[in-house]
Amino acid sequence: MNDVRYENDIRALLMAFFPGEKIVLDDVRFQPDKMMDVTYKDGRAAFCFTDGTDRMEDETDLLDADYRMGKNQIKTAVYDMLCRWTGHTLPWGTLTGIRPTKIPMAFYDEGRGVKEADAYLEKMYKVSESKRRLCTQVAANEKKILDTIPFGEDISLYIGIPFCPTICLYCSFSSFPLKVWERKVPTYLGALFKEMDAVAKMIGGRKITTVYMGGGTPTSLSVSQMDRLLSHIEETFDLSSVREFTVEAGRPDSLDERKLKAIRDHGIRRVSINPQTMNQKTLDIIGRRHTALQVEKAFYMAREAGFSNINMDLIMGLPGEDTEDVARTLDGVRRLSPDSMTVHSLAVKRASRLNQNLEAYPPAPPRTVDRMIEMSWEAAQDMGMIPYYLYRQKNISGNLENVGYARPGYEGIYNILIMEEKQTIVALGAGGSSKIVYPEENRIERIENVKNVKDYMERIDEMIQRKRKLLG
Repeated sequence: MNDVRYENDIRALLMAFFPGEKIVLDDVRFQPDKMMDVTYKDGRAAFCFTDGTDRMEDETDLLDADYRMGKNQIKTAVYDMLCRWTGHTLPWGTLTGIRPTKIPMAFYDEGRGVKEADAYLEKMYKVSESKRRLCTQVAANEKKILDTIPFGEDISLYIGIPFCPTICLYCSFSSFPLKVWERKVPTYLGALFKEMDAVAKMIGGRKITTVYMGGGTPTSLSVSQMDRLLSHIEETFDLSSVREFTVEAGRPDSLDERKLKAIRDHGIRRVSINPQTMNQKTLDIIGRRHTALQVEKAFYMAREAGFSNINMDLIMGLPGEDTEDVARTLDGVRRLSPDSMTVHSLAVKRASRLNQNLEAYPPAPPRTVDRMIEMSWEAAQDMGMIPYYLYRQKNISGNLENVGYARPGYEGIYNILIMEEKQTIVALGAGGSSKIVYPEENRIERIENVKNVKDYMERIDEMIQRKRKLLG
């Protein structure tokens, strides 16, 4: 059990059982002479020591000092111990990975069905019935879409605009307050255009499946800057094969009719308007600096501008919120009736202001967040949506998940591609992380752009050279 390779998995389980607690690594080793009692179950031995500490080891380990339990075995051992100790189980059992859908997807690729995948998730990872149902459904819906995409040499593009009206309490992305950086935006766009021009030459005639403009908040740009950016994308890349072009319009306080029209005039039909919550007290706490009414106005403006595919992002477990607050948010979303809805479990990231102020802004308890997630699934079903993509994050509340729901035909293709890692995605801009996929070698190479805007602008030639090594 003392092999360092298992530390991260055990730490993830401990964090899930004891949210908010500090997890430290102790260097205590297995000492048989201090053993008080031994009980055997399913080939494993539970050792109780005189210092009151429980240890779980495999019987074989007593005979062979070099033997190491398999990853799943050791996680199951620790999980069983923690379940007995706390009296609780975890919705995702021993699964700590960020892409659980890869498990049933492998079954489907081999021609096996949902029942086999479900049984495997239960037996190997002790996943609860509701999460097994969610996981197998998402994988099945993903596969239907992935089967329509010719991978091969095709790629997708991510374009990062790292500016926001204000920085949210929970944010750890590459986001910079627009008021501070407003004068530097033209310089940033100049560097971004230089990277675009270089990448267009590197990818040659490769077809582009999706384009996703994220951030930050891309609609922090002025109308003229947005028009200039979209025009440069059209002039630089061949977009004739693009199936989906998304612009995140996440902050309602960054939108007006002129800006939405400028985006729509470039043929873009999909935007994401992200309230996170429809409760004003929470919006104030997390630093959104807009009202719930502005969310509704922005949504209706987007519909009137001709956007036929609108997504809305929500976060479950925000500080101070309970299930009644979430019910009000979901009622508001139902009234607007978006085409898709992405539901995130709050993740307390190390670099966020929330992580530095947890005592002042305690997130909702994990079991409350799980109920919030269930409520969002019920609301999605009411709106005729199905779960189509799923992922998990480090430090996510309750060891839970983020789920994308959509009406059939309105799924975010880029979201599936970024999760399933079956297609190369080239990311441009500060903080961009490219994934270069080599399917024949079952290998992925990553190319990271620096996160800091100033560094990106000053080191743009270096960013281009990093890509040239793998793309050129």
